[in-house]
Amino acid sequence: MRGATHAKWAACAVAVALAATACGGGADTSGGGSGDGSGIVRSSWGDPQNPIEPANTNEVQGGKVLDMIFRGLVKYDPKTGEAQNTVAEKIDTTDSQNFTVTIKDGWTFSNGEKVTAKSFVDAWNYGAHIDNKQNNSTFFSNIEGYDEVHPESGAAKAKTMSGLVVKDDKTFTVKLSEKFSLWPQTLGYQAFSPLPQAFFKDHAGWLKKPVGNGPYVIESYTKGSGMKLRKWDDYKGEDAAKNGGVDLNVYTDNNTAYTDLMAGNIDLVDDVPAKQLKNVKNDLGDRYINQPALIIQTLVFPLYDKNWGKDGMEKVRRGLSMAINREQITKQIFQDTRTPAKDWTSPALGDKGGYDPEGCGDACKYDPAQAKKLIEEGGGLPGGKVTVTSNVDTGSHRDWMDAVCNSINNALGKGAVCTVDPVGTFADFRSRTAQFKWTGPFRSGWQADYPLIQNFLQPLYYTGASSNYGKFTDKKFDDLVDRANQESDTAKAVEDFQSAQKLLGDQMPAIPLWYQNGSAGYSENVGDVALNQFSVPVYEEITVN
Repeated sequence: MRGATHAKWAACAVAVALAATACGGGADTSGGGSGDGSGIVRSSWGDPQNPIEPANTNEVQGGKVLDMIFRGLVKYDPKTGEAQNTVAEKIDTTDSQNFTVTIKDGWTFSNGEKVTAKSFVDAWNYGAHIDNKQNNSTFFSNIEGYDEVHPESGAAKAKTMSGLVVKDDKTFTVKLSEKFSLWPQTLGYQAFSPLPQAFFKDHAGWLKKPVGNGPYVIESYTKGSGMKLRKWDDYKGEDAAKNGGVDLNVYTDNNTAYTDLMAGNIDLVDDVPAKQLKNVKNDLGDRYINQPALIIQTLVFPLYDKNWGKDGMEKVRRGLSMAINREQITKQIFQDTRTPAKDWTSPALGDKGGYDPEGCGDACKYDPAQAKKLIEEGGGLPGGKVTVTSNVDTGSHRDWMDAVCNSINNALGKGAVCTVDPVGTFADFRSRTAQFKWTGPFRSGWQADYPLIQNFLQPLYYTGASSNYGKFTDKKFDDLVDRANQESDTAKAVEDFQSAQKLLGDQMPAIPLWYQNGSAGYSENVGDVALNQFSVPVYEEITVN
């Protein structure tokens, strides 16, 4: 998996208003129900970046729809995050490199087509092929033959990946380019969804009205207005919708959405606006949800810069981490919609998934005296100063950067040694990050693709990994990750990943700041509202009164 996965870059990962991409259109006020399962849930939403397509959708709004209209081989339990077989009857392997996938009988797409082994193999080959320009193509890069269909340069040398072979309608085999024991647990990600033949026969037509095999079907979609999804009565899964459907109403301003929620015009808002965080508990009481999500915010050090990457600077990096009062910042600025980080993953993983509250140890505890001591022992700040950088066009980035610098300055007691370098736009910030142009710590937000510790560590800190923007490299870390990937026992694999994480605590290539919480509010018209580990509402569980 080295460098193979790209988590959805959390552009608003420090924004108090979560996923604030929504719009100010008029909400449909015709929802409601008699409690018999036929009522319609009215929810805020934002237009997807691209047309709905499993291998091409890598942002939250489109992902919500994919979660409702598709079911893959496995599904992540919304409460525990455990990968549970859904369309898969079993996924067998003897060596963690060659897998045999057997799918269950009876699954169909909503257009009546059967879900077969070919439905998966064709979909994955399509998603991987360079000609199809799918955003999620790298998710297939650990399958043997990916480099033939998606070369680093030039045209494809094959139409399909050699590692995928259909054996019969219920069975296909997968050969990976290297061992990866946790691979079956990654298959709940939307890129691995099956596709009907209608997708390939009339691609343009399918994109206008996507057809899947999940608990909902798309009834209509008007860009800028909203999408109507309705319960599919012939759905074969065990998680059938408990409501009659969901109306996703587009908003460009989440404050307008919140106003509509309070007025009873919609039932659910999953991006509580920043200015309402002080009032939301009084407004909604126990109808306000605030819980950890699979998102973390960090400050990454540019180890490619000679000042930050030289020997001994690990003490300075650890010292800066200990100079940040996370408790105070998350309370005063984020109103507890952030949780101080204690490792480089997320508490939403759970203990079995790899979350380690001692992963960062003392390095993530506010200790001004020790912070000052470590920085002095490490040779001091480069040039006696440190500059913190982030874009400031979304959320409250400037607010928390100022707070971080104030905390560092107070801890060190040497005046304004920490300053802020605000970047006007996210696009400019991302461009400079990808070009490795920073000379001081810069913001990084990471939202996991799937609930595994591997996804929080390997793409970000493995030597040469796709999102290792600080250019951290450590052979012991890489070896532990390799060993974890090849370990057939999941519990032992998690232990190896946690051991690798301990090395991050010693080297501090990035400062864990806080975990971003999932936030939502809902009306008295609905019940059983919950968010999954990705902070997405579990729509099929919602009941309408």
